[in-house]
Amino acid sequence: MPSGILIVDKPEGWTSMDVCAKLRGVFHEKRVGHGGTLDPMATGVLPVFVGRATRAAEFAEKSDKEYIAGIKLGVITNTQDITGEVLERRPAQVSRERLETALEQFQGDIMQVPPMYSAIKINGKKLYELARKGREVERPARPVTIRGLTVLDQKPDDGSDFFLWVHCSKGTYIRTLCHDIGQYLGCGGCMSSLRRAAAAGFDGEDAWPMERILAAEHPEELLLPVDSLFQGRPELLLSPAVEKKVRNGMTAVLPDLAPGEYRAYAQSGEFLALCRAQGGKLSTIKSFFEV
Repeated sequence: MPSGILIVDKPEGWTSMDVCAKLRGVFHEKRVGHGGTLDPMATGVLPVFVGRATRAAEFAEKSDKEYIAGIKLGVITNTQDITGEVLERRPAQVSRERLETALEQFQGDIMQVPPMYSAIKINGKKLYELARKGREVERPARPVTIRGLTVLDQKPDDGSDFFLWVHCSKGTYIRTLCHDIGQYLGCGGCMSSLRRAAAAGFDGEDAWPMERILAAEHPEELLLPVDSLFQGRPELLLSPAVEKKVRNGMTAVLPDLAPGEYRAYAQSGEFLALCRAQGGKLSTIKSFFEV
């Protein structure tokens, strides 16, 4: 059975789940999941996990992301992006310098109120389901981290359209960021486009367009090994005795091993697990060998 990570360049108009549903048919495998939702209007890097590799999806979801976002100032919508109903239009002749100064307020650890048009649940109800019924409920602000935020470009002949580069933690809503920047500037704003440039250590150069995937004679050859997700961790080659313990979910005593997370391999080179060393003991965070 195929197992691995496929980096998809998600096309506009598809949901992340649409991509997974299509790939279940491509790989004839029910176990297909993604590592972080992209809105239908968004394009770009979507890590998809196939087979046993789905066990790694949670690590991609928790990872930082990078985006190229279009922001349209002077337009406020109910969804905080250009696809929504326009609630208000205001004059917005904002210079690049003024926008760059405003962005300083949105860097580092910030609080974000999730948009009503989101899949977050409040009292068991998804917010977007309430929003579609015309209801708005109180949403607690959540902490997110903006590690990088710069102006990339300004659309020519338009003082209200810019492109931003954003490097952020999981759970950041880029359309809310655009909305909040617009509010800070006093003219309002919404997200006009979104492309995810990187996620979980993968970027656009790793990503395959859907048409290439669907046309591939052997799509399994496009899969990356699951350990490629953990390249930032050092490699640990296990002795047969320690390998046996890891395969059985037991803790191994390795007194000389420095604390930290490791990619654990069998002598054969097979990737076994993501492990943690602490206090001279090695334990499994998540195993990936076929059972």
